[in-house]
Amino acid sequence: MITRIAPWVVALALLGGAPASAQRAAPQLVPDVSQRTVEIQFSFTGAELLLFGAILYPGGRVPEEPVDIIVVLKGPSQAITVREKRKLAGMWVNADSIAFRSAPSFYAVASSRPIDQIVDERTAAIYELGLSKLQLSPASFSDTEEIGRFASGLNDLRARSGLYLEAPKAVEITDGVLYRARLPLSARVVTGTYTAETFLVQNGRVLAAAVREIEVHKTGFERDIGVFAQEHGVAYGLVAVFSALAMGMFAGFVAGRVKMR
Repeated sequence: MITRIAPWVVALALLGGAPASAQRAAPQLVPDVSQRTVEIQFSFTGAELLLFGAILYPGGRVPEEPVDIIVVLKGPSQAITVREKRKLAGMWVNADSIAFRSAPSFYAVASSRPIDQIVDERTAAIYELGLSKLQLSPASFSDTEEIGRFASGLNDLRARSGLYLEAPKAVEITDGVLYRARLPLSARVVTGTYTAETFLVQNGRVLAAAVREIEVHKTGFERDIGVFAQEHGVAYGLVAVFSALAMGMFAGFVAGRVKMR
């Protein structure tokens, strides 16, 4: 897909043939993604998305000072309660907990350099660039240290599940004009509208930003089961219970036959 857009992008950016809207003081981004729609089927094991695009400079002149690109792939926000486990009398039990109202279900960030070398702490916090800068909106009042501890725990859990990812130096910039980055989409992602945000940064300042949307939805048997569960919740629950019982009885029968032999 990059090679398809490269001819006209390079012509616009380097020969000065950009649209009138690009003839401004600030450069503009022309982003895209390899897939605007991701279909989740029974055999879905994840996907790899290519986020790419071009930078249109005023007058078509590439600046002498280098620029950086940061791309953020974010899934639908969801409320979540994080519980802390403690060992009591040899058993792990739930202890303290904090509810967050707007945790991204998926978050991946890639950059041309480590983010702390591109922007300062304040800018990173404003644009939520990095896991430690996510604004999770705690539902209850707690001290900053406690919130930070639970937020770090959530980030760690989702990172181990492949739902949160930081990839410094994963963005490639060619001739200061074209850029691309590959980000994995975990098999555990939820359905909904995802946003692919691109930020152009120079000297620690965000010069331009652009967003593309990606739809993730279920198809085939997975979609049919989801629709049935939503429209017939009680029936779905009963079917699930009886299916579990039947599988347990079958497993017990097979185990008994093996012992008899």
